[in-house]
Amino acid sequence: MGRGERFTPLPPRPGGSRIASVPLPYFSPGLLRFLARESGSAAVLLACTLAGLVWANVPGAGYEAFWTTETLFRAGSWEMALDLRHWLNDAAMAVFFLNIGLEISREVSVGSLRDRRTVIVPALGAVGGLVLPALLYLAFEHSGPAAAGWGVPMSTDTAFLIGILALFGPRCPDQLRLFLLTLAIVDDIGAITVMAVFYTDHVSVLALVIAAGLVVVLLLLRWTGVWQLAPYVLVGLALWVAVFSSGVHPTLAGVLVGLIVPTVQRDPHAHDRLRFYGRAVLEHADPFRARLATAAARATVPAGDRLQDAVHPLSAFVVVPLFGMANAGVRLDWEILRGSLTSGVTIGVFVALVLGNAVGISVITGVALRTGLGELPGRVRYGHLIGGAVLAGIGFTISLFLTDLAFTQESLRTDAKIGVLAGSLVAAVLGSVLLRYLGERLPLCSIDTAAGPPPLPSGPWRDPTLA
Repeated sequence: MGRGERFTPLPPRPGGSRIASVPLPYFSPGLLRFLARESGSAAVLLACTLAGLVWANVPGAGYEAFWTTETLFRAGSWEMALDLRHWLNDAAMAVFFLNIGLEISREVSVGSLRDRRTVIVPALGAVGGLVLPALLYLAFEHSGPAAAGWGVPMSTDTAFLIGILALFGPRCPDQLRLFLLTLAIVDDIGAITVMAVFYTDHVSVLALVIAAGLVVVLLLLRWTGVWQLAPYVLVGLALWVAVFSSGVHPTLAGVLVGLIVPTVQRDPHAHDRLRFYGRAVLEHADPFRARLATAAARATVPAGDRLQDAVHPLSAFVVVPLFGMANAGVRLDWEILRGSLTSGVTIGVFVALVLGNAVGISVITGVALRTGLGELPGRVRYGHLIGGAVLAGIGFTISLFLTDLAFTQESLRTDAKIGVLAGSLVAAVLGSVLLRYLGERLPLCSIDTAAGPPPLPSGPWRDPTLA
């Protein structure tokens, strides 16, 4: 048994003998909800992506005309004019990055990222999955405007990854899901850092100073123990405007808010107040006491958990699918496809997604395990790791996002999008095949428990609390 597992003793048999204990990985209710929503989001995202592709290739359907429709938001003398696609990419996607920030903060505070030996292996694997794809892309396009696309194949799409793993059910160990989720989180941190540092051209110092001041305000709210969501949301909106005005991509405001909103309950008297106001309502129910009891109940749940519970469905089932529809629509006539077959951008993105992630993650992870830098719990085999590493090449959402930032020429964007779509599709199919046929055939990564307890009967999204 590896670290990070707990044993649940089973009751003795009628004859007095005791059944062997079954190792159970720890999945918090928040993590279970996250996995369930991400797996469901993958189906919606796929449907919207296919709809966008069909829409873009129907003559006269007005795909580009619709998404390039300009809208104006004005408040006094201040105004902001963006087309519909950029309202999605710059504003709505801040909700997606807010959700990423909240998930990172929760996992660092109370989840899987607390244990160094649990984190070190997927974290090193994520580094391999960030560096090698970038290097492979630069091997194909190392100069000129096309070289700016080196960041495109670096990120893993969490929704598609978790969605595909859900199809395997109990044949996919829960520890592998946790490993790949941790890898995807560290991978997102790296991709966000790359976006902030390397894909920002012009910066307004005054706007950055204002943004820094608003970050300080958020930190003060956290430090003083503010549990209401409204102050964080209002300051977060102001922070988005400041970051947008600074020239840095405004979705980074979502990440900052997500990392700062507290995910741990620090008020030791919150439950006492809930009991007091709950008894008051039972003694005499009136609107005033009911409001106090409701507020006391909310105060027992960390602000970060409440905010993620509110924004995660919006991000998973509305924002990200619409983003896929708005950005994956590529004209696929014969001339464009023929050009992409010889395009260094398309080939570089394709090879980096499929080969770069598979080799970078599996090799670095294997080295970390062999040298004892870290370990994996339970039933995860090398076949599982190889299949999971190939699946990590599904770089859909953030890859398309970085495509929009990296290239200004529409032809380069088209070539990159074709590479992202083709690479993600091949990674999904190849990774699924490898996971299906190699998963149980290669040795275990930790102590062999093949003769030990039976596998768990269901994956985390089959938890009855999610019904």
